[in-house]
Amino acid sequence: MKSKIKRFFLLALALVLAVSLSACESSGQAASSQVNTWKQVEKSKTIIWGVRNDTRLFGLMDIKSAKLVGFDIDLAKAITKQLLGKDGKAVLFQTSSKTKIPVLKNGNVDALMATVTITPDRKKQVTFSDPYFNAGQSLLVKSDSKIKSIKDLNKNGITVVAVKGTTAVANIHKFAPKARVLEFDDYGQCFTALKAGQGQAMSTDNGILAGIAAENKGYSVVGGTFTHEPYGIAVDKGQTEFAQKINQALKELKQNGTYNKLMHKWFDGIPGFSIKEAAR
Repeated sequence: MKSKIKRFFLLALALVLAVSLSACESSGQAASSQVNTWKQVEKSKTIIWGVRNDTRLFGLMDIKSAKLVGFDIDLAKAITKQLLGKDGKAVLFQTSSKTKIPVLKNGNVDALMATVTITPDRKKQVTFSDPYFNAGQSLLVKSDSKIKSIKDLNKNGITVVAVKGTTAVANIHKFAPKARVLEFDDYGQCFTALKAGQGQAMSTDNGILAGIAAENKGYSVVGGTFTHEPYGIAVDKGQTEFAQKINQALKELKQNGTYNKLMHKWFDGIPGFSIKEAAR
């Protein structure tokens, strides 16, 4: 009887070990079976880019041509050609602030070129290229305003308009604690409030402010940037080879003058905006 019980337990133990080893093996295979995005891109000669369709100068749907236009759009196409040759194809997939990371994680796109700020939290989810646009918080004011920098906001009676729930609000409180912050739901409402005199300055990323200044005469971006929040190209977490290829393409585009040409195409002549600083 004891012999049978002992035999039963030995068989049960062997079964448990076998299942455990099988699970470990499956887990290891799953971990090592992540699709190599670069190899897929290289084979298909196609990169699917997640881009914005609502951000002037970077990615915006042009009503007349029904095409996406902007710095991000042109740079995505240039990187595609640099990596894959003249036959390389850039497919544009429209995203938003809320959807851009999910569509990348779900495999709907190969890379994001969508004004994605490089942050520690995002680095936990995605792998970033080197920065391609030196974004940072800045100020938009009327061109004849006495406000020239963040320091000028730290005076009694100054009101700054900003989008509700963004880091811009917290940064104004941090860098100009005496300023009053009036919050609105979106950039359109903020700018309307600025024009109506409800505030003396509007604050958010310099690139976004440049887009507003570009289509509204009498307004300027001032004071440079008082935060450092650069944009990077995002690929899925662990796609290091693809990120390295993108970095190499960016480097080559800067060396051959293409990057500088695109910067001037989209940002030249905007009052107060520094191309040199943004390209740094």
